Amino acid sequence: MRLGLIFSEVFQGFRRNVSMVISVILVTFVSLTFVGAAILTQSQVGKLHDYWEDRAQVEIFMCTSTAIGDNCTDGNATPEQIEDVRAQLAGGTLGPLIANVQEITQADAYQSIIDQRGEEYASVFAPDSINASFRVNLKDQSQVTVIEEAFHSTKGVQEVKNQMKYLEPLFQALQVATYLAVGIAALMLIAAILLIATTIRLSAVARRKEIGIMRLVGASNRFIQTPFVLEGVLAAFIGSVLASAALWAAVQFGVLGYLTGRVTFIQSWIGLNDVWVVIPIVVGLGVVLAALSAGFAIRRWLRT
Repeated sequence: MRLGLIFSEVFQGFRRNVSMVISVILVTFVSLTFVGAAILTQSQVGKLHDYWEDRAQVEIFMCTSTAIGDNCTDGNATPEQIEDVRAQLAGGTLGPLIANVQEITQADAYQSIIDQRGEEYASVFAPDSINASFRVNLKDQSQVTVIEEAFHSTKGVQEVKNQMKYLEPLFQALQVATYLAVGIAALMLIAAILLIATTIRLSAVARRKEIGIMRLVGASNRFIQTPFVLEGVLAAFIGSVLASAALWAAVQFGVLGYLTGRVTFIQSWIGLNDVWVVIPIVVGLGVVLAALSAGFAIRRWLRT
């Protein structure tokens, strides 16, 4: 009976403040959507970083006839210098750090350029002006500095390039996007908390006579507060469910249904499993913040 009375009070409060309740639902929906989007974006950044880190290579470019630098004073790298690099990569110091090595000769590199650009470029590039190279995949990408230092001053080596350096600006831009989403979500959550508190106070003012009667008949403060807290929690719960549905739809139709088929150079995307991890966080955050906000607001109002 008491439970039925409590829920009747909740729905009565909804009817009296329907516009404010809708506002709470919408603000909670938007804010929690940003929260979930920030979490999913961070997850996608992590997947991209892991994917490209496993595939990024360290390229060791050998000297050409036109190369300049302290290590390229004799023009093209000699067979002995190339063999020296090959031996170091297979040696006891660097070998355990390397997953695999692909050697590209000058002839192979020259033919690759002709295949990509067409036969009309055959007279533009000279074979001895194209770098022979070693493409190295590391077991642990954090050890790239070991490769760079090992060949920094090796005769016949023109340059050592880490491909991950070219991807870092992309990861940094994605991180900035994540931080922006978190910032917007935080502002929206603050707005939702304040709106929930305002809604509860308005609801309490509208029912001050009923509250007075309940106090006269000996109702406890907890019994009086419960319907108001449930109002805020229920509104926030509806908003969080809508946010969860929006996140699911975004991943199902936006990522899996659209991006995976059009952005083919990325093979690692977030999926519905990631969404199911985020949904409890979104719903739990909405319900907890609403309960705290509503509880604080009604307790403060009852003390006045």
